[in-house]
Amino acid sequence: MPRPRLDPRELEQALAALPGWSLAGGKLHREYRFADFNAAFGFMTRVALEAERLNHHPEWSNVWNRVVVDLVTHDSGGITASDVALAKRMNALAG
Repeated sequence: MPRPRLDPRELEQALAALPGWSLAGGKLHREYRFADFNAAFGFMTRVALEAERLNHHPEWSNVWNRVVVDLVTHDSGGITASDVALAKRMNALAG
């Protein structure tokens, strides 16, 4: 069963509590920068373990020290509480 999408007010409140995140193309979006490739890849590894635990996986890419992330719940057709939870966890893991 699809998770409920956040309504515009809920989404606005969620963004206010997610430093560094914005809306882009109907998705939560953020770019992280790290000291080097090892730090970026280490972050992605930690997030992958958390994403698997949450059963919610990011759209992301990595080029050297940069990790670009988009979060959306495809089966719900928009942003859900699961996206917000993963974004919060990613911010915590990024330090």
